[in-house]
Amino acid sequence: MRTVVFDLDGTLADTSADLIAAANACFRGLGHGDVLDPVQDALIAFQGGRAMLTAGLARLGQQDPELVAAQYPVLLAAYAEGIDTHTRLYPGAAAAVEALRAAGFATAICTNKPEALAEMLVQRLGIRGLFGSLIGADTLPTRKPDPAPYVAAVEQAGGVVRRSMLIGDTETDRKTAAAVGVPCVLVSFGPEGSDVARLAPEALLHRFADLPGLAAQMLS
Repeated sequence: MRTVVFDLDGTLADTSADLIAAANACFRGLGHGDVLDPVQDALIAFQGGRAMLTAGLARLGQQDPELVAAQYPVLLAAYAEGIDTHTRLYPGAAAAVEALRAAGFATAICTNKPEALAEMLVQRLGIRGLFGSLIGADTLPTRKPDPAPYVAAVEQAGGVVRRSMLIGDTETDRKTAAAVGVPCVLVSFGPEGSDVARLAPEALLHRFADLPGLAAQMLS
């Protein structure tokens, strides 16, 4: 079965504001104000919790990997409390996935967000039933760009890897697709905008309404 695998953060949904809020909760707990900006630092947010903590501490003149490690669980707890406060699906995302499924495609999520948080978020967004599988950062011993999580996502959704493609928004997604040997489509409405073209994906996706036709063409 042809399968389309999606990244989550920055691809299906804009989660940046809630991620930044969780990091800022850590900084406030350490006696600082809100160090990161939800708009200007959106790209940092999509690099993960540790990246946000590291960037914020650097602005405070601190380089402390041990403090980052200690605050990471605090960040995850804060994020879980407000996981869908500001997060929204990108326009047309759900409709595009529904159209793919109606056309006979299997659909899956492969994300570097911890599995429990990813499951919580897609449930809150009302889209869990649109995906045959969800593989998170800690589902397997390795995470993207290692190919194993992607392969697991395809196979658990009932698909065949050689007839699959990845929809993402970052260099990690590009490297994952290359490691597996499948086409990669990067969204131009994510954190990097049109700058993702520098990663030379097989295609760019400017709006979700174009995805069903693009997938049919690429996996014909």
